[in-house]
Amino acid sequence: MPLNIVNTRWAFPALCFWAQLLAAEPLSLREAVARAMRSHPSLAAGTARVAASTALVDQAGLRPNPRLLIQTENWRSYGHFRVNEDAEHLAVLTQPFETGSKRLRRLELARAGEKRAELERALLARQIAGRVKLAYWNAAGANRLRDLWLENARNFRQIVVYHQARVREGAMAESALLRVQLEEQRLAVAANSAGLEAERARIQLYREMGQPEFPPVEFTDPLDLGVPPSPADSEQALRDRIEVQLAHQGAEQARAALRSHKANAVPDVGVTLGYKRTAGFHTAVGGVEVALPFFNRNQGNVAASVAETRAWESETAAVEALVRAEVRAAQAEVDMRRRQLTDLLRGSLDRATESSRIALAAYQLGGADLLGLLDAERVRIELEVLYVRTLADYRQSLASLELAMGVEP
Repeated sequence: MPLNIVNTRWAFPALCFWAQLLAAEPLSLREAVARAMRSHPSLAAGTARVAASTALVDQAGLRPNPRLLIQTENWRSYGHFRVNEDAEHLAVLTQPFETGSKRLRRLELARAGEKRAELERALLARQIAGRVKLAYWNAAGANRLRDLWLENARNFRQIVVYHQARVREGAMAESALLRVQLEEQRLAVAANSAGLEAERARIQLYREMGQPEFPPVEFTDPLDLGVPPSPADSEQALRDRIEVQLAHQGAEQARAALRSHKANAVPDVGVTLGYKRTAGFHTAVGGVEVALPFFNRNQGNVAASVAETRAWESETAAVEALVRAEVRAAQAEVDMRRRQLTDLLRGSLDRATESSRIALAAYQLGGADLLGLLDAERVRIELEVLYVRTLADYRQSLASLELAMGVEP
C-alpha cells in the first residue's frame, strides 16, 4: 500500500507535465522581449508621457495673445443725457511683446523636457527587457529542474521495482524495500516542489512581460553555456547606458530652465492702440506699458536653477561611478559562474554519475550495501540540481551584464 501512494505522488505531476507540454506555446527569449516591448502597459504610459511633453513644446512656441478692451463711461439716469455727447466710449487693443528671447528659452526648456521624457521611456524599456531576460532564464531553469526531478523519480522507480522482485523471491529483507520506498517518496516531494516553483517562475515571466494571461510555455532557447561573452568595456557602457544620458539631460534641462528664468526677469513691453469718443469728438489712444523691475527680478527661480544645475552635475558623476561598478561586478559574476560550470561542476557531475552507475551495478551483484547506493544516488542528483541552478544563474548573470552594458532590448 505505501508503494501505491508513492507511485501516485510522482506520477501525477508527470501527467500534468505532459499535458501542459502538449498545450504549450514555444517561446524564445527574443520573442518574450519583443512581446513585452509591444504590449507592456508601463511602456504605453511612457509613450503617453512623451506625447504630453511634445504638446508642451507646441504650447511653448505660441506667442502671447492681444488684449481688447471696450469701455463706456459717464452714463447717468438724471438730467438731459445725450449718448453721443455726454457718454465716453473707449476701444483699446493691447499687444504684449516678449523681450529677452523668452519664447526661444521656453522652447529650449520644453524640448529638454521632451528629450528627458523620451530617455525615461527608453530607460523603462531597457529595464523591462532586462527583467524579462532574468525571468526567462529563471523560468527556463525551474522548468529544467522540474524535468530533472521527474526523470530521477522515474529512474529510481526501477530500483524500487528491483527491490520488490527481490523481496517477493525471498532474497532480500523487507526493510531494504522500505528504505528505497522512503527515498522514492522524498523524490516525489522534491518533484512536486520543483513543479510548483516552475509554475511560479512561468507566471512571473508573463508578469514581467506585462501579459494578462499565463499559458503553458515551451522554452526554445537552450539552457547551456553558449559562447563566452566579450570582455566588458566600461567606457562603452558610459556611452550606451541611458541612466548616464538621462543624468546629462537633467543637467541640460536645469541649464535651460536657468536661461528661461533669466529671460523672464527682463520686462515685457505692451503696445496699446485704441479709439476714444469723448464730448462728441473722435480721438485716438496710444500707449506703452513696461513693468518696472524694482522688487521682483525672478531672483529666486534663477538661484534655484543654479542649485539644480549643480545637483545634476554631481548626480551625473555619481551615476557614472555606479555604472563602472555595475559593469565590473557583472563581468566578475559572469566569469566566476562560467568557471564554476566548466572547471568544477562539469567534472564533478561526470564523476558522480559514474560513481552512481558503479554503485548500482555493485549493489545488484551483492558487492555493496543499500546505504552506499542511496548515498551515490543522492550525490548525483544533488550535483545535477546544482549544475542546472548554476547554469540558470549564469544565463541570468549574462542578462545582468547586458543590462549593465546598456545593450538595446
